[in-house]
Amino acid sequence: QVQLVESGGRLVQAGASLRLSCAASGLSFSNYNMAWFRQAPGKSRYFVASISWSGGNPNYADSVKGRFTISRDNGKNTMYLQMNSLKPEDTAVYYCAARLTSVLSYDYWGQGTQVTVSS
Repeated sequence: QVQLVESGGRLVQAGASLRLSCAASGLSFSNYNMAWFRQAPGKSRYFVASISWSGGNPNYADSVKGRFTISRDNGKNTMYLQMNSLKPEDTAVYYCAARLTSVLSYDYWGQGTQVTVSS
């Protein structure tokens, strides 16, 4: 059974930093491209960042470029999102997702972790 478990979300003030983690189990982690998405209250789920199976080709939404860094440790079956210079508009539930390198859609999702940034 595939499980993606996010952690690290909490309430912080604007300008602070947070690191989110996504621990994967039940899959061959190094065969999967990974991504972070987020969903603010009353809004759709949006792409934040992605990373290839090897840890290369990081890709970011324009709104987080230069502030967020995605990474992964295949030895630990874990993906990370380092978030710096947080803004109130970064407030959302953050989800990690996994897709096989051979497909375009994300097949597996975590339950999400809440990030709240106060002004």
